[in-house]
Amino acid sequence: MHSSTTRSSTPAPARPARRRRAALGALALAGALALTACGEDAEPSASTSESTSASTSEGAEVVVTDPWVRATDGAEDTSMTAAFMDLANDGDEDVTLVSASTDVAGMVELHEIANVDGKPVMQEAAGGIELGAGGGQLLQPGGYHVMLMDLAGELAAGEEVDLTLEFSDGSTVEVTAPVKAFTEEEGHYHDHGSHDHGSSDEGDGHSQ
Repeated sequence: MHSSTTRSSTPAPARPARRRRAALGALALAGALALTACGEDAEPSASTSESTSASTSEGAEVVVTDPWVRATDGAEDTSMTAAFMDLANDGDEDVTLVSASTDVAGMVELHEIANVDGKPVMQEAAGGIELGAGGGQLLQPGGYHVMLMDLAGELAAGEEVDLTLEFSDGSTVEVTAPVKAFTEEEGHYHDHGSHDHGSSDEGDGHSQ
């Protein structure tokens, strides 16, 4: 009687153990399917993010937002214009914007507006444009900007300009900047951009 009771009690817990193993297997399979679904959903999201982003970077800690280029329509001098943007350094080290390039211009320089003898003078930014760690710099009319000279043709509102920004740490950022129409609010840039740029003769021709 005792041996019969022992034999009958031994297989009884084995059945729940098999059920537990089966349940664990089902959970593992469900988890794998969930991970697969998340992975499939992640790819379109990344693609969408890239398509709406203003810039892509190669090893850079700098984030570019609100880039734009002034249209040459309505400008006195259609051979040059400028690009503006907001630069943010998300890294832990200082970095400097040292150069920029684009296919639409024969010459590209980093410029600033300096006050010389009480009047604004546009000049090349010596040493580039510095971005402190965790800081940034707004490139705007009347201040720092990327000067595009010897343009290959006129730039009309609605077009886009591809720019490559190069930094002192060797990183680069590719920027696609929309071209915006010349307006009265932005007109002071054109005047300053031409005023005393390179020679006083140019300033006489375009001063307000």
